[in-house]
Amino acid sequence: MSADIILRGRGLKKHYTGAVKALDGVDFEVERGKTLAVVGESGCGKSTLARLVTMIEAPTAGTLEIAGHALDPKDKAQAKALRSKVQIVFQNPYGSLNPRQKIGSALEEPLKLTTNLGRNDRLDRVTESMRAVGLRPEHADRYPHMFSGGQRQRIAIARALMPDPDILVLDEPVSALDVSVQAQILNLLVDLQSQRGLTYLFISHDLSVVRYIADAVMVMYLGKVVEAAARDALFADPKHPYSQALLSATPVPDPTRRKERIVLHGELPSPINPPTGCALHPRCPHVMDRCSVDAPMLRNAGETSVACHLFEPTPGTP
Repeated sequence: MSADIILRGRGLKKHYTGAVKALDGVDFEVERGKTLAVVGESGCGKSTLARLVTMIEAPTAGTLEIAGHALDPKDKAQAKALRSKVQIVFQNPYGSLNPRQKIGSALEEPLKLTTNLGRNDRLDRVTESMRAVGLRPEHADRYPHMFSGGQRQRIAIARALMPDPDILVLDEPVSALDVSVQAQILNLLVDLQSQRGLTYLFISHDLSVVRYIADAVMVMYLGKVVEAAARDALFADPKHPYSQALLSATPVPDPTRRKERIVLHGELPSPINPPTGCALHPRCPHVMDRCSVDAPMLRNAGETSVACHLFEPTPGTP
């Protein structure tokens, strides 16, 4: 693994009972200190990918490398060592905290599980982490119900920082918050990344948020990657019809600019019985005969990697 790549997945699959293919062969990599955003409709596999990266679940197939170490699901000692390096912040700040546990205890708990620090050292780390996210030390003796949604998400971020991780998986971290509070949390995440050299895997369906925070973007559809590119390249010239549809639905803060909305008809197919060929073909406005038969592979199209037959040579041509 290159020294600049801290997180890499190759051929990652996660299949559940009943032949549900939540992930079906995902390749990705994230540079140290950068943010990879993963976008797509609900059910595309974003949160499943987050659970694999945080080792909450093991992949059915494929490899996952964290900080140069290929993850072995059977090696419990390795998983314990790496788990402190990868932490997660969940979507719902109301549900991710124990309502009966004081904030100080909630923050101290990860250190009890991952370190041999004494109590005084743990309390010092709690105070340091709270200050890093804009909370006061006296907040440690309060319960979650005494805080606003934005403050609770700050607490969740502080808890994720306690083991001194290299990677944060942010699973829709601002979608449950008011817009003004979203901006505060996003600015906090940007500052923390700059100060600590953190690497983010940012799961979101909000492309305006993604455009602000991401360095690179991976678009997923029904368990597969359909497009991957640097942020500016994707937003300037999306290649895949699904990416184009997602971006066309993003509001533009310019009342004089007209924007054509691309509508994909129909619902997201079931991962239990996905369409043959390209999974998007029943909804795609550019569908061709081969789309229902052959599954496209990711291939380079300028600065973008895209899985679409529009960017493949016609069969029989050089």
